[in-house]
Amino acid sequence: MDFRFTEEQLMIQDVARRISREKIAPSAEHHDHTGEFPLENIRTLGENGLMGIEVPAEYGGAGMDPISYVLAMVEIAAADCAHSTIVSVNNSLFCNGILKFGTEDQKQKYVRAIAEGKEIGAFALTEPQSGSDATAMRCKAVRQDDGSYVVNGKKSWITSGPVAKYIVLFAMTDPDKGAKGITAFLVDTTKPGFHRGKTEPKLGIRASATCEIEFQDYVVAPEDVLGEEGQGFKIAMGVLDAGRIGIASQAIGVARAAYEATLEYVKERKAFGKPIGAFQMTQAKIADMKCKLDASLLLTLRAAWLKGQDQKFTTEASVAKLTASEAAMWITHQAVQIHGGMGYSKEMALERYFRDAKITEIYEGTSEIQRLVIARNETGLR
Repeated sequence: MDFRFTEEQLMIQDVARRISREKIAPSAEHHDHTGEFPLENIRTLGENGLMGIEVPAEYGGAGMDPISYVLAMVEIAAADCAHSTIVSVNNSLFCNGILKFGTEDQKQKYVRAIAEGKEIGAFALTEPQSGSDATAMRCKAVRQDDGSYVVNGKKSWITSGPVAKYIVLFAMTDPDKGAKGITAFLVDTTKPGFHRGKTEPKLGIRASATCEIEFQDYVVAPEDVLGEEGQGFKIAMGVLDAGRIGIASQAIGVARAAYEATLEYVKERKAFGKPIGAFQMTQAKIADMKCKLDASLLLTLRAAWLKGQDQKFTTEASVAKLTASEAAMWITHQAVQIHGGMGYSKEMALERYFRDAKITEIYEGTSEIQRLVIARNETGLR
């Protein structure tokens, strides 16, 4: 077992770290406060290959592997979770599915602009009444005689929805077939029939714009069907497996930032004549933080390695996402507790880390869903 990273992997990690420290971290507080989408920073990430890390060079990407993606995502999330959310959606949810199931024309038309950071992509699966139960979707796509589809319905909690040029959409084409009646489509938001709702006011990742979207007699051409009719649910679940590696990496990044801030604080803050880091109760928290952080990283790298080897990684991705997200919430919680009143103040980035960490337990499959995935795969029972 070789734990060493390649020169290429370390290179993209260094690029992500440099941009994160020079561009993202200094502007993170501003974007969190205003909710302003960080378009300039996203453009910079795209110009440096970070919006299409695993996308082959012929489609505008960096052509790197899943390990590189994890390393880059951790660095970006450590600077600001909102930026890493945008990066994750572009890389994992948008580009990944098209690369795997799309035609050559679809890859050239939709992937290149996203991978280069010139446009923003989104992934539309969730609806107002269906989150974890994706098969309960009501958004419908009705096939016409000429092979096109007319789409009507709403999607909610669409990350990057307010700014996305292209969207991978999932709609019901045959309600009687349940999961096998769902089809994936590629949507251009500049076409008639597409409408955006208000931007959601969120607890955390506030610079990652989120909104509801609606389709009213939106026409999808036959060449914009992703994969085959009825293959949508399979595509969505496969894409979410990869997405969970991204969210696990995001959780590790924000947890690491909170941990490093806490390490520095416990060495400087004094009580009763000595640094609070010398007290056994504080030391116990530091030790537990370190263990959870390391475990999360290793589990995430395992899932990424399996993906890179074209091996099945569904369970491993869920294990990584569940472990890392709950570790992030616990670590940021303890970090705030150790900092006391200062941890509760908006004058410190730690308060933002705490708010941002929570979403990692919710999106791309809640912790409850991850436990179901893991248990069902282990037992074979449903």
